[in-house]
Amino acid sequence: MSRRDVLRAALVGAGGIALGGSLAACATPSAAGAGRPAVMIWDLFSGGDGALMQEMVAAVAAENPDIRLDSTTLAWGSPYYTKLAMASSGGRPPEAAVMHMSRLAGYAPGGLLEPFDLDALAALGVRQEHFAPAVWEKAQYDGQLYALPLDTHPYILFNNPELVGQAGLTGADGKLDYDAISGTDGFLAAGRAVAEVTGETGVGWGYLRDPAGCWRMFWGLYTQNGGGYDLVPGRKAELDVDAAVEVFEFLQEMVDGTVAARNQDGGAASGRFMSGRAGMMFSGEWDLPMFRDALPEVGATPFPTIFDQPANYADSHAFVLPRQAHADPAAREATYRVLAGLLKQSMTWASAGHIPAYQPVVEQDAYQELTPQRDYARAAEIAVFDPDVWFSGGGSDFQNRMGDAMTDTLSGEAPPRTAVDRILREMDRLLSQPNPA
Repeated sequence: MSRRDVLRAALVGAGGIALGGSLAACATPSAAGAGRPAVMIWDLFSGGDGALMQEMVAAVAAENPDIRLDSTTLAWGSPYYTKLAMASSGGRPPEAAVMHMSRLAGYAPGGLLEPFDLDALAALGVRQEHFAPAVWEKAQYDGQLYALPLDTHPYILFNNPELVGQAGLTGADGKLDYDAISGTDGFLAAGRAVAEVTGETGVGWGYLRDPAGCWRMFWGLYTQNGGGYDLVPGRKAELDVDAAVEVFEFLQEMVDGTVAARNQDGGAASGRFMSGRAGMMFSGEWDLPMFRDALPEVGATPFPTIFDQPANYADSHAFVLPRQAHADPAAREATYRVLAGLLKQSMTWASAGHIPAYQPVVEQDAYQELTPQRDYARAAEIAVFDPDVWFSGGGSDFQNRMGDAMTDTLSGEAPPRTAVDRILREMDRLLSQPNPA
């Protein structure tokens, strides 16, 4: 039996009690209360992101007074995705939920989600041409759209404009010159130039105790270096070993104590950048609010093209339709209206640094006035996501295992080939396990 079958049997046998009171209560009947269709959305946003999402939800609710719109925030990570799978298996999930698109391969094939009706979306002004091709492609499974992208959140390069300017790395517009940090030699030289200005290091990057950050760095660079993959359940993992080794050779050169600090974690790297002890910083765009508090003029660019092929590791928050045991047409129509409305409200979402997936928002004058968001918005056009296997994705154990496999090599305690061998070994172990969905 699959995990889905087991969960369904348990839920039926226990009268739904296995979901727990809070989850059972989240199943919202259509036409509740005053006869309005009800739409419940689960999300995983806390802190500032959570406040922005609630602002967007409130705006959409005001635009659609004939819909009873509710949202519930759950803790993100494995528990969130387990609860979503349980609710879908039990046939009483919310009308919509937020999912990292990197997790889609673990849910769509197992029948836990329903595809979107493209005609229904088009009628609401949401069409394929409104999304970056890389993002739209990732939202597909078996030729159908299973995720409606809200944003692209890439791993990018922040910079301190004053320090990179003193290092001679800015263009005529006063911003970091992207060409000046391109290529392996060019980037390392730029890092050393900034280190001369700071008197310490040029680039902030903390790999210790941040396996997800290690994976983002490796996978983006590996794709830039032309590396492909063949990950088929039940078979040995295939990577371009030479391309992967070259990536780790570069990273060992970068983490030399001058370009970037040795043996540093993410918190220390961020502190070094915000205090002016490093002039550039690799991080997710979601850290923009934190960096801007310390450096009001902070700049940012897409991930540098260090190898031959432009590529920027990214993920995407997207809306999905958990499978309903008894879908209500009125609730489904209302759900489409709500989700389209949230996409069109994503100018609010952009204030936190996220790149709206709905490109008409990015093209607005108001977005083009956002700095530095407008400067790295093109990262969505070269986005590369996690491999399409059931065990990958944001908040997954996969990223943790991949990052852990790299640590000895990044710290200089093992050669580059060791990291590659360990990555392949971990991938082989995961590929030998059946998809629990």
